[in-house]
Amino acid sequence: MRKTSPPPDSARTNWVRLLFKSLGPGIITGAADDDPSGIATYSIAGAQLGTSLLWTALLTWPLMAAVQTMCARIGMVTGKGLAANLKTRLPGWLLLVFVLALLVANTINIAADLAGMADSAQMLLGINSHVFVVAFALLISWATIKLRYQQIATVLKWLVLVLFAYPITAFVVGADWGHIVHETLIPSIPHSKDEWSTLVAILGTTISPYLFFWQTSEEVEEEKAAGLKSLASRKGASPQELQLRKVDVGVGAFFSNMVMFFIILTTALTLHRHGITHIQTTREAAEALRPFAGKFAATLFTAGIVGVGFLAIPTLAGSAAYACAETLKWRQGLDKKLKHARAFYSLILLSTAMAVVLDFVGINPVKAMYWSAVINGLLAPFLLVAILIVASDKKLMQGQPSSRLGWALVAITTLAMFIAAVAMFVV
Repeated sequence: MRKTSPPPDSARTNWVRLLFKSLGPGIITGAADDDPSGIATYSIAGAQLGTSLLWTALLTWPLMAAVQTMCARIGMVTGKGLAANLKTRLPGWLLLVFVLALLVANTINIAADLAGMADSAQMLLGINSHVFVVAFALLISWATIKLRYQQIATVLKWLVLVLFAYPITAFVVGADWGHIVHETLIPSIPHSKDEWSTLVAILGTTISPYLFFWQTSEEVEEEKAAGLKSLASRKGASPQELQLRKVDVGVGAFFSNMVMFFIILTTALTLHRHGITHIQTTREAAEALRPFAGKFAATLFTAGIVGVGFLAIPTLAGSAAYACAETLKWRQGLDKKLKHARAFYSLILLSTAMAVVLDFVGINPVKAMYWSAVINGLLAPFLLVAILIVASDKKLMQGQPSSRLGWALVAITTLAMFIAAVAMFVV
């Protein structure tokens, strides 16, 4: 073990102090899940189906928290990223397939997110969206290369605050909270093809493979930032550390699903209520909001899309770079300078540049999100099986395997994702 628990007389004080200090990796990962393409998915759900799928936020919260907690534990006790751990249990060719699929899906997702951010910025400032696609890509790329991990993590923590735009928007619009509570607590089973397809999209958007890799690598970066540079020094974690991270991840997952809830609610109370059910992009959602929710609410909704894009895109590009670097044994880490991890940073730049190209060749953002969701939907359950194998390996996990409850929750999530993957083709 690296650390021991504090003496009993100071345990409570130290625990509270450590809790506030440790909050970050789980919250950043949770907030990054609400990227512009995710916001589009939730907006479409609210516009098409009203409040009938609000209950999904209660379903996905514990499932997402269980998966991300397991990934965090893997990173904390092994001192290595997810791909590095999967290498010990999977055939090399299979891991390479997973990593390449992740890279393709993330690049498409970045393109969709850049398009959503640029459209929103055009609405706010009136400048052509293509200018913003390039500007945002350059700014994010510069920050990723120039700033070290701790600086990037600090910036991302503050960016989490932009997501409060969506709960505020919902309260500005006004609602019948009695009806909303009923819709939230009593699930309505989907009946139509559209309802099933939207449910599949919500699951695929909320529990995404890139978050698995990012959470695990972020734990390793946190330990490096704390001075634990060697692999041997990073192995193992105290019960207190694991408990603190569980709280952090739980808060992040709650926050992510709360935002999802309020985006569905806002669009249900405005667009669906007034018969606007066929939106395809975040821009259409924001423009349609204006006459029903007012200029302030529409502006808040739009500004949130730009802010969360700055949070999500580094996560998307970084998670694929970590996975490739660990698989191919490259030097890697946001704590390193460009000259010490050229291949790692080059992949981040290449992924972002390809996303810009996709936007300029006129890729349809909705189709981009769809194909990204398809790849993620097919990839996620297989990755979760591999994660379950790693998390239950006592030797690999330094005698600290996942708890039975955690394992059971992730197994349930895996089954749900397999059903969702099949439903993409069957329903």
